[in-house]
Amino acid sequence: MEQGSGATQETELIGGGAKAVPPPGNPLTLKRDLRLNVADGATYGAMVGGGETYLQAFVLAIGLGEVFAGLVASLPVLIGSLLQLVSPAAVRTLKSHKRWVVSCAALQALCFVPLIFASLNGRMSQAGVLIVASIYWAASLGTGPAWNTWQGTIVPREIRAKFFAKRSRISQAATLVGFLGAGFALQYGKASGDRNQVFVIFCWVFGISFLCRVLSTTCLWLQSEPTPIPSNMRFLTLREQWRKFSRGPSGRLLVSAVGMQVGVYVAGPFFAPYMLKELEWSYTKFAILLGASYIAKVACLPAWGRLAHHTGAHRLLWIGALGVVPLAGGWVISANYYWLLILQVMAGAAWGAYELALVLLFFETIDESERTSLLTLYNVANSAALATGSLIGAAILKSVGVSIPGYLCVFGGSTVIRLLALLLLRRVPARIVLSDNLPQFRTHATADSFDPPIMSDGN
Repeated sequence: MEQGSGATQETELIGGGAKAVPPPGNPLTLKRDLRLNVADGATYGAMVGGGETYLQAFVLAIGLGEVFAGLVASLPVLIGSLLQLVSPAAVRTLKSHKRWVVSCAALQALCFVPLIFASLNGRMSQAGVLIVASIYWAASLGTGPAWNTWQGTIVPREIRAKFFAKRSRISQAATLVGFLGAGFALQYGKASGDRNQVFVIFCWVFGISFLCRVLSTTCLWLQSEPTPIPSNMRFLTLREQWRKFSRGPSGRLLVSAVGMQVGVYVAGPFFAPYMLKELEWSYTKFAILLGASYIAKVACLPAWGRLAHHTGAHRLLWIGALGVVPLAGGWVISANYYWLLILQVMAGAAWGAYELALVLLFFETIDESERTSLLTLYNVANSAALATGSLIGAAILKSVGVSIPGYLCVFGGSTVIRLLALLLLRRVPARIVLSDNLPQFRTHATADSFDPPIMSDGN
């Protein structure tokens, strides 16, 4: 299928739909804020790489089962997205985006405390895991839209692209160090032959992640807030959010993205259980495979950015989508580690293109004054897609049997649904977006990023 086949031929040149925000009056304040912003990104990335990434592995280690380990990667995200619907009202009540972001970040840090105690005891109930993970994701998703709006009042538009590119590289490097370090440490504990030693390592991993998020929260708290509530800010009702969400070019783009997410998460949450339980791979192999995809994604982003700037994000979206469709099916071909390593490099490149194009197209269609409200609803729709996909995957796995053939059926089913999602992408009108004017946002790296994208916009 050729790029853009069947899409509306109308092409629109978008050059900076969001209103420019004047820089803060005090250069020293701006310099301090930028340094704190980078430090926040680094410590936040380390928390994601170490703590968030290995929650599924912890669930498997305490014996809660492979199907539950798959569901814990998506159901808490849905529950959390519903809880974070209070975000716009909370910002309005607190009269500050910063206060809400700092409060959510602190709550997210506290979520590691019960995981630390569970590691010491070597057990935790399924209900306990779901509650902790749901609160974690509610706090995470709740910060995203508000953080976006807040940072738009701090970072001047003329330096925004270069600053966030640098900040993103540092945050991604910290994430990489986090999940590689945790993976090697866990393998060391496993190699000792003492099961308790593995739980001691998990305790350290969650403890360090807790400290990293505390440091990140402190960096957020120390930053200034030039405009607590921007004068053009609009808090939309749910009805207004839905009307804007479901209509127009951005609505068609969102429907396409949600459809692809359903297909992706049929398989996504089940890669980790497949490798750690059925293939009985070491934590080291697990971490290296995850790292290969992540490094490839980061390495390809500059090239994808140049391509989007010169040929348009719509073309890049098709390149990424066509690359994403066969990825899960590649796991059916062979379980050879080196084949899957190559597949992961391809996955990183494809997801890099798809995510960048989606951000360029989606974020530029949302007025900055309505971003906090609309991104909140987007988080809910996206999370519902994740949960739907994972439930379909779990149903397939249980019906066929928790075995290698069962997992292969899950991966094949995921590929078919992704292919069908391309029909939705045909309805998205072509747009050319100037990437120099892209509003910045934050992303997550999750344990299931062996294939699924990092779609949440949480802090």
